[in-house]
Amino acid sequence: MSYRIGSGVDFHQLAEGRELWIGGVKIPHHKGSLGHSDADVLLHAICDALLGALSLGDIGIHFPNTDPAYKGIDSKILLLKTIELVNGHGYSVVNVDSTLCLEAPKIKPYVPQMQKIIADILKITVNDVSVKATTTEKMGFAGREEGLMAYASVLLQKAIV
Repeated sequence: MSYRIGSGVDFHQLAEGRELWIGGVKIPHHKGSLGHSDADVLLHAICDALLGALSLGDIGIHFPNTDPAYKGIDSKILLLKTIELVNGHGYSVVNVDSTLCLEAPKIKPYVPQMQKIIADILKITVNDVSVKATTTEKMGFAGREEGLMAYASVLLQKAIV
């Protein structure tokens, strides 16, 4: 049996007048993420972790922000396309561990919904998806609410043939 571990990280600026999408969930907040897509920092970090585990590059290679086809795209679609690529290489996800870094809003009420969305796309159970959050104690760009970041790790398992 072959296992692969991947890690991903993503950052986005926050701005007035934008929607805030995290983990596939629209969260009410006075600021939202800036980006070419819906700028879902958590799903982007998970995509990068999946791609990195198999040395397939990063999200920017597969879904470039210079391609109009991805303008405003729902990041759940990007995650679906990424897992299809991973599955095409004979691997499936064992589990995901992720951490969000942001000062506000508090995301705890939304975590179960995020876990379900991610689990459904990756075809794993919600118990195999960890979503945690922390503040930066008002330090740095996240602490000043200028942006947010997400880190993700994944474990992949190659199918036995």
